[in-house]
Amino acid sequence: MAKLYFYYSAMNAGKSTTLLQAAYNYEERGLRPLLLTPEINSRDGAGVISSRIGLQASAHVFSLSESLLETCRQEHSSQSLACVLVDEAQFLTRRQVHELGDVADELSVPVLTYGLRTDFRGDLFEGSQFLLAWADVITEIKTICHCGRKATMVLRIDSDGNPIRGGEQIKVGGNESYISVCRQHFKSGLATNDQPELPFADISENAAP
Repeated sequence: MAKLYFYYSAMNAGKSTTLLQAAYNYEERGLRPLLLTPEINSRDGAGVISSRIGLQASAHVFSLSESLLETCRQEHSSQSLACVLVDEAQFLTRRQVHELGDVADELSVPVLTYGLRTDFRGDLFEGSQFLLAWADVITEIKTICHCGRKATMVLRIDSDGNPIRGGEQIKVGGNESYISVCRQHFKSGLATNDQPELPFADISENAAP
């Protein structure tokens, strides 16, 4: 049975790189993936999924009102889909997450979603909330804080690197606007390292907390 997957992380953990690698793996075997990206995420240009290491691919741009089940159904009927890959999945609505579950259940097409878990205030995004609730498989993609610990949170920063605690939940930006940090530095509001750099950071499954 096809499953709904949610791969989550803080910023700059390689979510888009992982998605693009998955798409390449399918295409290399002659299978067709459908790449989806929300219209709100226009940082890299409309209809483009791009990674920090220079990989990119074209994608279908969807609105928050779009039925992803119908979109996938139409694409699947015109040419069989091997999988659906969704970038910036935190921007999905509750209804769209439900529809992606229907894609897996009714169309028997696996759906792999990639996104942030929480915003700069430490609150869940709507899409992430319901992916955490409804996905069959939930996997963390790890990255590190400037102190060397595993980064699990995101700070919004101003042009001087100072943390911003207020404002709208959604503000599309990159390294100039956000930094990934551990919970300790998220709570203290630090955006720069005030401790000696660690020579090595273990972010494997067996890493110390």
